[in-house]
Amino acid sequence: MAVTALVLYVGWFTIAFGVRSIMQRRRTGDTGFRGLSGRPGSAPWLAGVLFALAILTGLCAPIAALLGLEPVPGLNAQWVQLTGLVVALAGMGATSASQVAMGASWRVGVDAAERTGLVTSGAFAWVRNPVFTAMILTASGLALMASNAVGLVGVAALIIAIQLQVRVVEEPYLSKVHGDAYSRYAAQVGRFVPAVGRISN
Repeated sequence: MAVTALVLYVGWFTIAFGVRSIMQRRRTGDTGFRGLSGRPGSAPWLAGVLFALAILTGLCAPIAALLGLEPVPGLNAQWVQLTGLVVALAGMGATSASQVAMGASWRVGVDAAERTGLVTSGAFAWVRNPVFTAMILTASGLALMASNAVGLVGVAALIIAIQLQVRVVEEPYLSKVHGDAYSRYAAQVGRFVPAVGRISN
């Protein structure tokens, strides 16, 4: 299962970041990459560093399994790994669908001086951050397939990075740029799962 996890990871990363950025550039003239935010040591900067660490760790998990790293007790059962495969595939599909729904507003990182459209349709009608939700699903599924501690650390780093990115960087940015429109949206739609994490006015 580690070989399958590695192949899926490389394919997912290539599509979610490489192919998507090429498509974005062809459509808008801009790749959508904005990089790290904030000064070194700040919460926004830490979010970016943890995100990069999570991406690297996610790649290392199946490689470590192939090199003989022992699985976490209880995670090496076949049904756990098959569940991971299903979750990973669902997450990969959801990642692509959510990115497409963002259209020209798709970005990796935030430029505080930039104004992008507020997307509230498609998956964004259910949760405010469907791309991040889908990424967590994908990473969790792949970690179950690799079944080792490296993958679990990667998922933990990704969750912390996404929480910081959304709460400290993106929500203040969207509130500043879109004002009442974002406030109304955030009061009605959950942060990562439906109805959970709504922001009361």
